[in-house]
Amino acid sequence: MLGVILEGKVEEYFLPRMIQEVTGQDTVPIGDCVLSTKDTCIGTEICAELWNPRSPHIEMGLDGVEIFTNSSASHHELRKADQRVNLIKSATSKSGGIYLYANQRGCDGDRVYYDGCAMVAINGDVVAQGAQFSLNDVEVITATADLEDVRSYRGELCQPHMQSETKPCHRVKVDFSLSTGDDLYLPTHQPITWHFHTPEEEISLGPACWLWDYLRRSGQAGFLLPLSGGVDSSSTACIVHSMCVLLCQAVQDG
Repeated sequence: MLGVILEGKVEEYFLPRMIQEVTGQDTVPIGDCVLSTKDTCIGTEICAELWNPRSPHIEMGLDGVEIFTNSSASHHELRKADQRVNLIKSATSKSGGIYLYANQRGCDGDRVYYDGCAMVAINGDVVAQGAQFSLNDVEVITATADLEDVRSYRGELCQPHMQSETKPCHRVKVDFSLSTGDDLYLPTHQPITWHFHTPEEEISLGPACWLWDYLRRSGQAGFLLPLSGGVDSSSTACIVHSMCVLLCQAVQDG
């Protein structure tokens, strides 16, 4: 449904009566809009929009949106993590902002594997990194970022180059804040250097994680590994060995 929302199109949707009784409201806006809280403004992109040459974060950033979220379903390809990191760093270095990126992990019964790589970036720097290959179903990463860093970055580096007129985003005002007065004393996370796996590690870990997730979800007891002595069976045996190493390590880690 998100894929067919028209750019800038927002309409009022009448809520079912049972929800009206709980929330005390009759309608809710739905469409292409951003959330305006008491202390910041939040916009979102869907998976493929990050790769688009006219990504929504460009217009949103020019219109004052400070936090961008992306709940992605980006499958693993060799060296694709490099592209993701570069795109997100570029998205926040051009006009400032905080980018929260989450990606699916595991397989859903087909031949592709989703490899995670969750991250938090601010003003062109990554400040928190999730694992690319892991047997954990769920991973949560956190980071503390200062909104004033975004505003000063935009004022110092971006303001002279910003357009004088932009198409305004439809704002939905919400009656809450993401921060409190006590947050002023929290130390912010500093930039980190992203740890990239080598191509050989990706070839070993990606298929190994896919094998385990497929086995777990199918409910089977194990795999049958025929060995002919050729290159194909030898490569498969190495991948199965990599899966077993990951699984044993996960068991040791609890």
